[in-house]
Amino acid sequence: MNKLYKIFLLLLVAGVVSYSCDGIEDSLIDDQLEENPLPTPTDYTSGSADFSNFIAIGNSLTAGFADGALYTAGQNNSIPAMLATQLGVAVDGGITFVQPAINSEDGFNTSLNSTDVPCENLPTVLGRFKLDISVRRPSPTIDGSCVTPYTGAAVDNFGVPGIVVGQLLTSATGNAANPLDPAFNPFYARFAANPGTSTIIGEAAAAQPTFFSLWIGNNDVLGYALGGASNPAILTSNGDFSTQFNAVINTMMTNTTADGVVANIPPILGLAYFRVVPTVAIPVTRESQRDSINAAYAQYNAGLDAAATGMAITQQEADRRKINFAVGVNAFVMEDETLTDLSGSGLPSIRQAEPTDLTVLSLSSVLGQDLGDGVYGVQDAVEDRHVLLPSEQLEIETSRGTFNGIIAAAVNANSDRLVLYDTNSPTGAFYDLFGLSDGVPGITVDGVDLTPDFTPTGVLSTDAIHPNPRGNALVVNGMLGVIEAGFGATLPRVNVLNQASVTLCVTGDCASEQ
Repeated sequence: MNKLYKIFLLLLVAGVVSYSCDGIEDSLIDDQLEENPLPTPTDYTSGSADFSNFIAIGNSLTAGFADGALYTAGQNNSIPAMLATQLGVAVDGGITFVQPAINSEDGFNTSLNSTDVPCENLPTVLGRFKLDISVRRPSPTIDGSCVTPYTGAAVDNFGVPGIVVGQLLTSATGNAANPLDPAFNPFYARFAANPGTSTIIGEAAAAQPTFFSLWIGNNDVLGYALGGASNPAILTSNGDFSTQFNAVINTMMTNTTADGVVANIPPILGLAYFRVVPTVAIPVTRESQRDSINAAYAQYNAGLDAAATGMAITQQEADRRKINFAVGVNAFVMEDETLTDLSGSGLPSIRQAEPTDLTVLSLSSVLGQDLGDGVYGVQDAVEDRHVLLPSEQLEIETSRGTFNGIIAAAVNANSDRLVLYDTNSPTGAFYDLFGLSDGVPGITVDGVDLTPDFTPTGVLSTDAIHPNPRGNALVVNGMLGVIEAGFGATLPRVNVLNQASVTLCVTGDCASEQ
């Protein structure tokens, strides 16, 4: 399965990512049951739980966001939609699970569409990514659509793409009258019961569920990681996370009688988003090219030796910081804020990338390009926002561990009503998928090897962060297991291999084909 990274390199070329799934279901429940034939419903029970009024609370993972967009097929194959189908077999008449339908085949690509002008004034609205095999990279669809108000029945899926824990608690999240508020989110504003007054968690509690799922907190640390840990302001503090998460739990425990399943934050640095762009990625094909690059760094390298002689740095640090290219593929040049500051001597804090550094996917679109100050990654050092240093990785993992401790404590304090889906369990899917069990990324399901990517055998959508339907099915099956154990239920599993993986561009529907 180590071959997956070579596959990724073939796919990257210009650098944005995507995926999708085929077909838009008229009836989600019927379609899920067709794809996952079930034994006689009387074989299944809800145990001590009551699944009859099931709701879901969370962020993009709950909303069905995938391939860089919220679109119809993604919603129809969302984690709570699948979960509702499986829980419904233990309920007389099944479960009616209403989602705030986006009614868009391709959705609104949140990473590519300009937000400087109103959506309706954009010349082209880009939609979800698909994989264009002719150019070996994902490409956005050209028939995207603006985010429009939801006008259907009261919803059961309170998943909102992009939110952090605190946004569940504030009315500003849905206040379209003040879109410049940092808490505002158009995906909640479109279905908020009382925009500018209601809150996501308030609406969820008001629905008076008998059972709920809650998966929130990922973005409180993931957002910081996606930006190369370059903006500390977007990393939620431990104190704020504790206050806000416990407020969410207390709202559901105090204002409803519902039981629930709560998921924690998985090992996010194992996501393909941080694994796709290699640190050794700069090709040098000619000796003259090599000599020209090295000549440009000769004064810098000499300055490092002088700094070591003057005991400003150790010789070991000087050697680590020296820039040397060879014919072949080389590590790129990058900034490193943890190096000794030698700016007083005119020496920048740069070095070549090392195997312990992690890159972010956005680097793929600029690495090796001449951006005006020389080739990015050669003469122009890669900026901090594109790389996670080992110290930044440790900071991210420390926050994630602390947040997960807070989540576990809140669940344990309400153990008579809540169960924890531990995404970090050594026996869970994420552990195998990210190679934490044996160092080899991937998981085997019914004899088929699945990989943490967006290839045909992958379980991630083409934004390299969100699961595709196969990935969602893995999560749902994990949740079903802890629901059974916690409430004495007996429930069917989703057939993972029956779910879709990657969707390809068809003639004329992707930007790369224009």
